[in-house]
Amino acid sequence: MDNRNYETVFILTPVLNDAQVQETIEKFTQVLKENGADLLNTENWGLRKLAYPIQKKSTGYYYLVEFTAPTTAIDVLELAYRRDERVIRFLTTALDKHAVAYNERRRKGELKGQKANTQTEAVAQ
Repeated sequence: MDNRNYETVFILTPVLNDAQVQETIEKFTQVLKENGADLLNTENWGLRKLAYPIQKKSTGYYYLVEFTAPTTAIDVLELAYRRDERVIRFLTTALDKHAVAYNERRRKGELKGQKANTQTEAVAQ
């Protein structure tokens, strides 16, 4: 079976303590591993303000996971999200080769100074 690149972001309810947040994150990364996924990158974005209230909450713990997995793993992961009352939102996206390359460059920090470079190049011309 062919593995594809994915990224998933989920938002956990803000009423959890640090240990509960960590336990929840480990639960979902374990679901992925058990279903044949290879984790490429995980990022804890921390407690952030939501664009609009969800379930009467204005903040949530954001977490991102980049991984490769068979398509069957996505159904299992999203079912686990839906069954867990600690998850207030989630989004899983299949990545094309351009998004994969972009994410690799972002992780290496190559994109931080990119705007400044383009402006310098424009002035130099």
